[in-house]
Parts: sequence; C-alpha cells; structure tokens
Amino acid sequence: MELAYIPSPSRGVLYLGPIPLRGYAFCIIIGVFVAVWLGNKRWVARGGRAGTVADIAVWAVPFGLVGGRLYHVITDYELYFSKGRDWVDAFKVWEGGLGIWGAIALGAVGAWIGARRRGVPLPAYADAVAPGIALAQACGRWGNWFNQELYGRETHVPWALHITSSEGGRVPGYYHPTFLYESLWCVGVALLVIWADRRFRMGHGRAFALYVAAYCVGRAWIEYMRVDDAHHILGLRLNDWTALIVFLLAVVYMVLSARKRPGREAVVEPGASDGPAEGAEEPGETAGAAEDEVQDAAGDEADGRPVDEPAEKSAAEADRKAAAEAGHKAGGEAEPEAVQAEAKKS
Repeated sequence: MELAYIPSPSRGVLYLGPIPLRGYAFCIIIGVFVAVWLGNKRWVARGGRAGTVADIAVWAVPFGLVGGRLYHVITDYELYFSKGRDWVDAFKVWEGGLGIWGAIALGAVGAWIGARRRGVPLPAYADAVAPGIALAQACGRWGNWFNQELYGRETHVPWALHITSSEGGRVPGYYHPTFLYESLWCVGVALLVIWADRRFRMGHGRAFALYVAAYCVGRAWIEYMRVDDAHHILGLRLNDWTALIVFLLAVVYMVLSARKRPGREAVVEPGASDGPAEGAEEPGETAGAAEDEVQDAAGDEADGRPVDEPAEKSAAEADRKAAAEAGHKAGGEAEPEAVQAEAKKS
C-alpha cells in the first residue's frame, strides 16, 4: 500500500435533480473563462477594445469543441465504429475525448471568421489569447482526473495517481499522473509566452507560434509516458508524430515571420483608440464659443451699435486717434493727409 498518492474522485458527475453536473465539463468551462479573461486584458493592453476577445471567442470555442471531438473520433475510430460498439457514443463529449490538435485547428477557423467580422488581424488576436489558451488547457486536463483517464505508466512515486475504476479496461493501481504533468507544463508555457512577449515584443502571430512549439515539446515526452491505447507509427504514438510535425511548423513560422515582418503590429484594432474627429469641437469648446458671442453682442449694445453691425467703424476711429497722437508727439506737426481724409469721411 502506498503511503502517499493522489486519490481519484469516486465519481465524475453529481446530480442536481435530473441535471448532471460533470466535472469534465466544468473544467472546460473554467478554462474558457480564464482564456477569455486573460486574452481580453492582453488585447486591451495592445490597443484593442474590451469585449473583442469574447466576441471572437463566441465563434472560436464552438468550432474548437467540434474540432477537438472530430480529431478524437477520427484517430480512435475503433472505439465507436468497430464491431460491438455504438456509433452514437461518438457524440457523448461529456464522457471525455477532445483532441487538442483538432481543437486548435478548427478553433482557428472559427477565430478567423470572428476576427474577419470584427475587422481585426487574426495573428494579433492569436498572440493576445495564446497564454490564455495554455491556461485553459491546464484547467481542462483536470477533467481527465475526474474521468480517471489518460494516466501514465505504473509507478510508486509519492505523487502517483490512484486509479480505482475498472471500467473500460482500466486496471486499478498507482500510475504517473500525466494529466497533472501536462497541466503544470501548460502553466509554464503560459508564463513563458507572457515573459517572451514582454521581453521581445513578439507580434504577427509569433507569440502564438511560441505557445504551440513549447506545448509540443511537453506533449511529446508526456505522451510517451501514457499507457492508454493509441495508434503507433514506427514505434511512436500518433500524437508524438503530430507534436513533432506541429513543432517544426511553429518554429519555421517564427523564423520566417521575424524576417519578413519584424516587430509588432502598431494597430491591432482599427478605430479602437480614436478620439474626437480631427477639426471637431469639443462640447465645452462649443459652449464657450457661444457664451463669448453672447457677451460680444451685449457689449455692442452697450456701445450703442446694432448687434449685427460690423466693427469696422470703431476700428477706423481707433486708427485715426492713434495716428493723431503719434503726430503730436513727433513735434506738433499736422495730422497726415490720410488721417485728415479719413476724418472728413467720418
């Protein structure tokens, strides 16, 4: 008997009357909220509008869920379409089975649709939400703990996961908690992306590519530890090959993008930081100008002039008096002819 271990929950679902409350679903929902919250903060910090991340997530999340399920069903089709299996089980998402590769791929399609509708560049949006996606994965992996699934080889380490269920071919015992390893790795990936983004001002999708590459590194060695059934190619699990290919693609993208479009986008959401239109008067300025006009009109009435009479006559009289005073100071000479002529006109 192990002295220290991680216990598994006795069941992964509670019932509120007829309504099932599944731990797997709650973990995914919490992850989505975390991703949107952090993504919104990073988007606003880069000059975008608050709420844009959530609006695009309305498209990305459903697409991601469908993509994740499709990847799982396609790569583990024998669980649903082989002899003695019920194909209807392919729709039972709550029982587990979401492939991150499909979720990211099809989720990106949904994000592209949402970003296009909002008029924002998809790479900039991806950079903003990348750390949040990693944290969402960290939360979602705990759903595997509720379902007692995706654990590693048998072990006797103090943090071993105690599997108690015997359903679905499980063998009760103590195993490596690969769900926990991946959850912690995803937290580290999120911190790495946040640090690198601040340090190097990554833009044009490179922060997202860094998240993808870093996640693939962790997924490769964690996948290697798992003992659940999987397709193998040349002795490696299918997800190991997928992680390797996606890692290489992400690294190539970072290198080429840095050469072609260095730096970061100056504007991530057109119009998000626009103030009043150029040349437009502020409300206070308009009110002040109106008040000045009223005061000028009152002054004109006090001088005995009509309100709408131009002030040209007063200006001419002032010029004549100034010229006359200048002439007297110069030696008492007569007023200049121009001034005399102006006086006769008056």
